[in-house]
Amino acid sequence: MRVLVLTWEFPPRIVGGIARHVAELYPEIAEIGHEIHLITVEFGDSPSEENIDGVWVYRVPVQEANDFFQWIVHMNDSMGHHGGQLIQDKGPFDLIHAHDWLVGDAAIALKHLFKIPLIATIHATEYGRYNGIHNDIQRYISSKERNLIYDAWRVIVCSDYMRHELQRVFETPLDKIDVIYNGIRAEKKLQDPTFDYLFFRRKFALDHEKIIYYVGRMTREKGVSLLLQAAAKVLSELDRNAKIVIIGGGDTQHLQGEAAHLGIADRCCFTGFMSDEDLDRFQTIADCAVFPSLYEPFGIVALESFAARVPVVVSSTGGLPEVVHHQQTGIVTEVNNPDSLAWGILEILRNPDYGQQLVERAYQELALRFGWPQLAKQTEKVYQVVCDQRSQIHWE
Repeated sequence: MRVLVLTWEFPPRIVGGIARHVAELYPEIAEIGHEIHLITVEFGDSPSEENIDGVWVYRVPVQEANDFFQWIVHMNDSMGHHGGQLIQDKGPFDLIHAHDWLVGDAAIALKHLFKIPLIATIHATEYGRYNGIHNDIQRYISSKERNLIYDAWRVIVCSDYMRHELQRVFETPLDKIDVIYNGIRAEKKLQDPTFDYLFFRRKFALDHEKIIYYVGRMTREKGVSLLLQAAAKVLSELDRNAKIVIIGGGDTQHLQGEAAHLGIADRCCFTGFMSDEDLDRFQTIADCAVFPSLYEPFGIVALESFAARVPVVVSSTGGLPEVVHHQQTGIVTEVNNPDSLAWGILEILRNPDYGQQLVERAYQELALRFGWPQLAKQTEKVYQVVCDQRSQIHWE
């Protein structure tokens, strides 16, 4: 079948987890015989059209705007125009697959104009991020999410938690929603035998110091402040022989101020954005990964830690407990509780043999539950269901 994919981020333009998701899923779908055309946003000097691992990628220009929401409008206009031209030139297409609300307007317009069934993947919701809708901006985004979910023939989410969130927030029928986990290419975390990892590690910590790290966005929902509170207790228990490495772009000034207030600023390293190549290397030399989210639909960062063979401590929110099985593949701590988080970190650092057991079981889980080839086949099944149903109806 021929599928048109719309996504607002795609490598090398990486904003959150969607870019890696689409970049790793669709080559697997192409590998099993489907034709994938993917429209995204132009970025730097990346080609406007290229074939990447069997996926045709089109990067479209977006008119300048005064604010982010106006930019989204321009992006949808551009995607809609290029998508319509692509359907006319390459068609017919069997499906449109839209990733999150940001591309929803273009996807819905193309669906109705060309009578092509629409599938939506909802990676997160505005309601979940803020534990409710509290202002006009959040209300606007949530309404866009609702429109996309309503117009989609079927909806894909990354965890059972998200499936029930859509039912609760948008009254989406459960039998309209498919759960397909996120995946990872574990081989990208393998150590390079020619690289000096000891020298690289010394950029972050002394040889006797433990490395505890977080990677992700610097937003409230990710719980980085909780990690700093937990770190103060962990450091006191370890005679301060540890470094807390916070990886990710965005404004960290308030977090650095909190670290200073807690008296641990000299133990914390805020790296800012880290390239994929350096991140892959870093994760293999760390002692403990911590993801203390207040809201997390899935937690692909946990899978990356599984692949890097580093023990994981997470909070008991969202889809994280579906990914990390407590005391089997990692430690699950009480959400929004820095004392519980500190306990989990200390369990890992004080018991290296136990940590290694968690790592080995977690690595085995990758192939069994989170390999892209089987996730691509699950996605193919959703595609086939929709195509079969579409063939049986007359669309006025």
